[in-house]
Amino acid sequence: MKPPPFRYAVPTTVAEAVGLLVEHADAEPRVLAGGQSLVPLMNFRLAQPGHLIDLRRVPELDGIRLDGDTLVIGAMTRQSAVEDSPEVALVAPLLAEAVGFVAHRPIRNSGTIGGSIAHADPAAELPAVALALDAEIVAVGPDGTRSIPAAEFFRGPFSTALAPDELLTEVRLPHWRGGHAFVEFARTHGSFAIVAVAALVEMADGRVARASIAMTGVAPVPIRAAAAERALEGAVPDAAAAADAAVEGLAPAGDVHAGSASRVQLARVHVRRAIERAVSRAQDRR
Repeated sequence: MKPPPFRYAVPTTVAEAVGLLVEHADAEPRVLAGGQSLVPLMNFRLAQPGHLIDLRRVPELDGIRLDGDTLVIGAMTRQSAVEDSPEVALVAPLLAEAVGFVAHRPIRNSGTIGGSIAHADPAAELPAVALALDAEIVAVGPDGTRSIPAAEFFRGPFSTALAPDELLTEVRLPHWRGGHAFVEFARTHGSFAIVAVAALVEMADGRVARASIAMTGVAPVPIRAAAAERALEGAVPDAAAAADAAVEGLAPAGDVHAGSASRVQLARVHVRRAIERAVSRAQDRR
């Protein structure tokens, strides 16, 4: 298993990386972050970029900081750094919990936050977290910087709103102050999720003031369970009823890991579990 021939560049600034994407547009360039997804695809010749742009020496893409009430994570920040970050644990504990489900620690030492989100695998955990948290995905291209809501970012399996000459530079996550939960069903720990659910709940006077629920593994992209959110908000939490609402109308594709009906049932069970855990944590934080 060897990739086809390609040219290789190691920029040191975002501007230089974007310039290389523009300069080598005819060669179908790809950017290399952690390499955990792209390198295997290249070895199997499922991806055949003529020019590879390695981002590991662009320091401005790395780091975690607070911007007021918003958590800002550089695209090249390693998943293990996010897992260990006190800022992430404080502002976005849902992300900290979800990262622990991504493969195994050696993989997370190389894998990056931006790489996982830009790869847009429909079974990946981090896109669902970005969707649940209403993240803003910041991209830089030859025309400047733009911010893309997570709800508009994922277009299909392995397809995003990024233009070919744009670079994902950071992910911005607002602070949720209620309870959270990330639950998933996988064949083995560290495997891709067959179904996963990210849930956020804010409580007030025994009722749900706000809810956000995202699912992965049940559609070509991560999706929000809007019907479940509506069933919860303003009411005493009924996790079972919300879970039924979440899966109504779902018709996921089946595969060797789980058929369509099995995925729907797994989604129902895990939405209920995620809501129950998020509500419990929200109540504990009062």
